Amino acid sequence: MNDVQMALIYDKYSSAVYRAAFAYCRNSADAEDITQETFIKRFRTDIDFPDDKSEKAWLMKVAANKCKDMFRSARYRYFYNSVPLDEANLVYETPEESAVYHAVMELPPKYRLVIHLYYYEGYSVAETAKIIGRSETAVQTQLYRARKLLKESLGKEMCL
Repeated sequence: MNDVQMALIYDKYSSAVYRAAFAYCRNSADAEDITQETFIKRFRTDIDFPDDKSEKAWLMKVAANKCKDMFRSARYRYFYNSVPLDEANLVYETPEESAVYHAVMELPPKYRLVIHLYYYEGYSVAETAKIIGRSETAVQTQLYRARKLLKESLGKEMCL
């Protein structure tokens, strides 16, 4: 793989990988590190993907696994200190969009990731299950529980 091909792949998928990593770890510095590690693995692995969708799914799975590895590390078990969400430099079109985003970020990591993959990246339940290495039933349960938590959280603020 030459430099031009690497640049094209990076430009095409880097924002999606970063968003998934940020949704999981809620920290822009860690999300950048995970994005970088994901693409290093992609460029060191000689895989021919049948289509763009398969390549993106592979990158998402690697990013999700790297996030899980990070949270298992001693650094995060004993010294976790995340960057406040206000420092992420995010722009919202409406106050409701901001409230939803912050409510999603307050969910436990396993729920944030499935919500991000399902709603923001547009993966089906089956594709999400394959990416995170869980059964479809587990993903459906996580989506149900995440929606329930969001409804409880947002219902108070938005009178749902």
